[in-house]
Amino acid sequence: MTEVGNTFKDIVCTFCGCLCDDIIIEVDGEKIVKNTNGCAISKERFVGHMENRCLQPTVKGNPVTLEKAIQRAVEIIASSKRLLIYGLSSTENDAQREAYRLAEITGSVVDNTTSVCHGPTILGAQESGETTAALAEVRHRADLVIYWGANPAAAHPRHIPHYIRQPGEYIKDPKKDRQIWLVDVRETTTTRMVDRFLKINPATDLEVIQTLRALIRGTKLDVTEVGGIDIKELEEIATAMKTAKYGVLFFGLGLTQSWGRHRNIDAAIRLIQDLNAHTKWGLMPMRGHYNVSGANKTSTWVTGYPYAIDFARGYPRFSPGEYTAVDMLARGEPDAMLNIAADPVAHFPRAAVAHLASIPVINIDPKFNMTSQLAEVNIPAAIAGIECDGAATRMDGLPLYLKKVIDPPDGVIPDRDILRMMIKSLEKVMK
Repeated sequence: MTEVGNTFKDIVCTFCGCLCDDIIIEVDGEKIVKNTNGCAISKERFVGHMENRCLQPTVKGNPVTLEKAIQRAVEIIASSKRLLIYGLSSTENDAQREAYRLAEITGSVVDNTTSVCHGPTILGAQESGETTAALAEVRHRADLVIYWGANPAAAHPRHIPHYIRQPGEYIKDPKKDRQIWLVDVRETTTTRMVDRFLKINPATDLEVIQTLRALIRGTKLDVTEVGGIDIKELEEIATAMKTAKYGVLFFGLGLTQSWGRHRNIDAAIRLIQDLNAHTKWGLMPMRGHYNVSGANKTSTWVTGYPYAIDFARGYPRFSPGEYTAVDMLARGEPDAMLNIAADPVAHFPRAAVAHLASIPVINIDPKFNMTSQLAEVNIPAAIAGIECDGAATRMDGLPLYLKKVIDPPDGVIPDRDILRMMIKSLEKVMK
């Protein structure tokens, strides 16, 4: 990161898992006035970072000091017998580590947003391993890029323009030297950006992937179509994948959350492994929240497991479906919840939200959200990558440093410092 006057160069955008690191931010006094190179969402995130801000801690809707809010939060946590800590994917790595430390101290369950998006990706990788790549490697080498069940034009606006349509060391003319395909159940905004669109029937991803595996291995199939695609076209696709010099398969929630779940990912990983017997291929999930990959990495470093971890016995236990946030709330297990940098009320199913409304909720977030409306304690936080520094992990696993470009509002501190204050108070209470 370089700074020239009030202009900051090579800033990392903390919107999505792309973590674009070529952003130029211009600051006038205490206001961000311009974002160059960022997508429309990135521009809004930086220039509009003060919109809808939570600036004052509250307890039961009443403004209080930060110390009073921390005190009430500690009282809730200390009296809880089954605390659930959730979120963490839209904050930086140090805050995540403090949350895992808090979970261990209190014998709580800690889960991140992976459990409602790419949890099947983690399970598939645990089953079959990882065949990954770096985004820079994709840009410089890939001559065939496939998006499966993903809509990057909407969810990761610069993924194609920044990494796929740019020339690389071995791809001098991306429009001529690189093919981009999209596999999905319907046309999306990404369809207009790709060279080939393959429309498959809903809930047939696993069948199509396994068919491609069979064709790549040279098996002759006695069928005319699979998943709505003619077998001749599938044979052509398999041949193209085998003869690519370097291919990469990006996949999104259309694959992880459709019928088959982690078996889809297991099959996709094995498809890439089959292809690597002939050429070079990589596989990468399109991670949504900017640091959800970091939430998995820091969790694994600290606990040995990526998400859905229970410390009730004094040591970490991993069990998706048992210790995942939605499942626990739907069963009515937690008697309190600490939510950090997420909005479960806006995204969880009705049964989970109904239980949330019946228990004390501590909400740490820079902005007002739907969870703020039912939280007993609301504590505002600084925005990582704008108002405080930190580190985040890109969708390909690369850690990047986040730079502070402007001071946070008066009295607002980073998530990590809020959690450290809670831990310090808890250690006194729990002696």
